[in-house]
Amino acid sequence: MDRAELLPHPVTGQLFPSPVPPGTGWPEDPATPSTPVAHTADDVLGLSRDASPAEIAARISVCRACPRLVEWRELVAVQKRASFAGQPYWGRPAPALGPVDAPVLIVGLAPAANGANRTGRNFTGDRSGDWLYAALYRAGMATQPTALHAGDGLRLLGVRIVATVRCAPPQNKPTTDEKRTCAPWLDADLAFSAPHVRSIMCLGSIGWDAALGAVRHAGWEVPRPKPKFGHGARAVLRTPDGREVQLVGCYHVSQQNTFTGKLTEDMLDEVLRSL
Repeated sequence: MDRAELLPHPVTGQLFPSPVPPGTGWPEDPATPSTPVAHTADDVLGLSRDASPAEIAARISVCRACPRLVEWRELVAVQKRASFAGQPYWGRPAPALGPVDAPVLIVGLAPAANGANRTGRNFTGDRSGDWLYAALYRAGMATQPTALHAGDGLRLLGVRIVATVRCAPPQNKPTTDEKRTCAPWLDADLAFSAPHVRSIMCLGSIGWDAALGAVRHAGWEVPRPKPKFGHGARAVLRTPDGREVQLVGCYHVSQQNTFTGKLTEDMLDEVLRSL
């Protein structure tokens, strides 16, 4: 498919190429054509500091610091899954979703190649999102049980969702260097959430490790030895001002886990009720 071909957005009908350039009208796009772009790990470190939540979201959404991830996300956006061939693909990193002052922070792994990499919004447009948003709706944390595309009216209530790595990785497996390069974006999101958060829910061991890394970078007190991930695992973190924050583990809402019954709706609901 020609990279420059324009296709209609499923919600608005506006025409876009794949990947979508910043500031061209995609629903919920936080960036503009003048948003500064990170091209290296040092750039990420610099651009993740001294900026507002809106500025950080915009900078995340145009980041190009990991060449392998940039190549993959844009290749998928051009080649596409056959069932989505008539749609434009976002093909960029996915910023945080939800209110900055939310008392619950959910840390996931990374956008799915044909999910958030297509729609531009975390856990939107794939089977994992079907599970997560239905559960958030049951818990009173989302205004609707489905998340099909940016611009569909979904709002989160008292919860904010971030990812360990903001670009879709090949085989859903970011490298150690890619996780390290992306970490300052998570540090920045945690800094915004820190004054308000009471619980951090980690989807999978990668999210668990990333969250622990971020709170350590922020100077939080973490139990020793390092808390081990598991479904329903809990640990008490302490912020520099002495507040306690619960770290809670949950199996990832991946198809591998939900199709096999490793994670059930009841198990997911139970974790959400405990936050």
